[in-house]
Amino acid sequence: MQTAIREIDNGVNVTALLGAREALSQAPEAARFTWRASCDWVMGTHSRATVEGFHGLGEEQHHKTRFAFDTDHPEVFASEDHGPTPVEYVLVGLAGCLSAGVAAVAQHRGIQLRSVRARLEGDMDIQGILGMDRDVRNGFDDVRVTFEIDADATREEVEGLVAQSQKRSAVYDILTNPTQVSVQVK
Repeated sequence: MQTAIREIDNGVNVTALLGAREALSQAPEAARFTWRASCDWVMGTHSRATVEGFHGLGEEQHHKTRFAFDTDHPEVFASEDHGPTPVEYVLVGLAGCLSAGVAAVAQHRGIQLRSVRARLEGDMDIQGILGMDRDVRNGFDDVRVTFEIDADATREEVEGLVAQSQKRSAVYDILTNPTQVSVQVK
């Protein structure tokens, strides 16, 4: 009796990731990364942020291309709506981080994905950012992530993919734990 070997391809090179983890365990100082973005004001509430280089593995690194991100506010805020709001980019970052994690964990666990869709919502009372009520925080009160995942797996296995992704997500950690942020003027 022959057993068919199922080839799993979710587009994640788990062998390389595990190799990197092993290499970094021998040189943990190389695991310190500094991510960077710069932002130029355009007009009104419209700004353009760019991402190009970062520091990691002990030296300067560069993306294949320079990425640009326009941010603005919608017309209901008396703005021009040239791009998503900065808080929407936070949701985008969380969605991308968790979805990438699902794909990586699925690849590692031998689970073939057919589709992954994350839907995110964040509730916010804008009285805080408008200075109307000092007791209302400026950020999200609540963020909800709902996954729809079609995979060759049981519901329990899919829930395990999401749980492991959440456990390893940098953006989830940033949103759920205090982060030291300093702001200065040069």
